[in-house]
Amino acid sequence: MAKNAGTLWLDAIEAEESGDRDRALELSRDVVHIDPTHSDAWMMVARMELPPVSRGKQEMPDLKQASKSMSALMKVTELDPDNRRAWDLGGTLMVDHLGMLQDALGWWERRRDVEPTETTPLIEQIAILTRMGYYEGCADLLEELFSPEMDAVDGGNRVRMERVSQTVARATKLESDEIFKPQQPKHPRWSKVEMLKDKKPVSETLWLFLFVAPFSFFIGVIGMMAFGNSTWGFAIVFLILLSSIILISRLTMGMLQRVNRHALDLERAIDFETSTGKVCIPPVIRSSKLYSSLIQNKMPAIQERVALIVESGEKMPSKWELELP
Repeated sequence: MAKNAGTLWLDAIEAEESGDRDRALELSRDVVHIDPTHSDAWMMVARMELPPVSRGKQEMPDLKQASKSMSALMKVTELDPDNRRAWDLGGTLMVDHLGMLQDALGWWERRRDVEPTETTPLIEQIAILTRMGYYEGCADLLEELFSPEMDAVDGGNRVRMERVSQTVARATKLESDEIFKPQQPKHPRWSKVEMLKDKKPVSETLWLFLFVAPFSFFIGVIGMMAFGNSTWGFAIVFLILLSSIILISRLTMGMLQRVNRHALDLERAIDFETSTGKVCIPPVIRSSKLYSSLIQNKMPAIQERVALIVESGEKMPSKWELELP
């Protein structure tokens, strides 16, 4: 006897609870086939399409898995616009796993239509515009983000708001002379990237050991000489050392970005390619050590997408511009 959508849905929940993800996915697909308006079943499809946690570690989805999950999440947000989890997961897939930054701007704009005073969509849009070099577009969004009309935020979101504001300020200062536009083949920054194409970016960890740690150690030595002869002295020195590491790290972050600017420029070019589905990176740079190191750090789905984009060989128009929300 054929089962109805309600019975199949109960079976799908039972399959998930028992750990049978394949069965849960199959049953949730059957549910949405019978009842395309079943938002909970679409959400299960989106979750089950993604890899499970294995040995306590979340495996990253490939291009097929991320795309199928994203398609299901679009149905969820269409049927249940208040499903915040679906919006958050969709935003993560679009940006981190698919590299579809242009589409992600629209995704978060639709979320703003549902919840105009929520801060998360604004934070995500500002982060995208910063990555793409559209700093003027960030100004109005930053002003709106900190306006009294927005929702009150907890400590975690407050830190994110302050961090994104600092990121915009540093990025704007870094490119105060010229904003890199990868879609322009003759942009002067391309020659700088080519010149340093075999120089890998300096990691924050290496920067910490080579630059921040020596200064902090020097401050710690001075602190020990001044306060280290008592129990309270050791506590004071520890606080001074901890504060100095945090302060020096923040103050030198702009310096690290300048050292890595060639890598940040190439990162933006990759973002442009994954956002448009067209190529703009010169072959001489794509075959470099710098490009290889950046691509290897990308999510598996993005690596697959980039390979397909490169294979297509379709050139990005030099006058292409991001569609701002």
